[in-house]
Amino acid sequence: MSIKKISLNIVFFTLVIVGLNAQQHLDPEYIKVTKGRASKIVKELELSDSEKEAAVISVIAKQYQNLSKFQDERDAEIDALKKNKLSKEKQNKKIDKVKAKANKSIEKLHKIYLKQLSVHLNEEKVDAVKDGMTYSVLPKTYAAFLEMIPSLSQEEKDYIYNNLKEAREQAMDGGSSKEKHAWFGKYKGRINNYLSARGYDLEKERDGWYKRIEEQKNKSE
Repeated sequence: MSIKKISLNIVFFTLVIVGLNAQQHLDPEYIKVTKGRASKIVKELELSDSEKEAAVISVIAKQYQNLSKFQDERDAEIDALKKNKLSKEKQNKKIDKVKAKANKSIEKLHKIYLKQLSVHLNEEKVDAVKDGMTYSVLPKTYAAFLEMIPSLSQEEKDYIYNNLKEAREQAMDGGSSKEKHAWFGKYKGRINNYLSARGYDLEKERDGWYKRIEEQKNKSE
């Protein structure tokens, strides 16, 4: 067996073990919820292949389960530390270590997950899964920026899109809707600062956009 095949088998074996551990710790009802979420995302892909659909649903559902496992363990450790009688400084240092350890595990899981998706889907479909996991905030926000500021240069459009892509990568691993939206909020703030530095009056651009929407609405009535 080649080294490449051995490495691939190790990656898949590791993912299976992580998935089994996650299912052992999670509420059966939550597992059912993750499969429902995954099915909803996959339905939008229109794969027309029942075996592939089932495989992708399994991959996405396990990702939700594995993320929940890591995040629940992290939060439990943090809660325990907060109840400890350590000094605030020592407590914060230990909490930072717990967060760093969890983030490292989640980053590894993220990479394995994308490799798993790529086995079954092309790049366009993988992006669609990412959007499905993040409420399609990227395409909606990007479209809003283009409509709000029609005069954007290609360089500016690329900056906006690339930052939203980065936000989506982070948001995919968020443990809640609030956390996912917070990542986009952070990057939208970065984009706004960039555009302001380029000379755009965002309040004026926004007002103009709302006015155009209202005018269009009145024309269609």
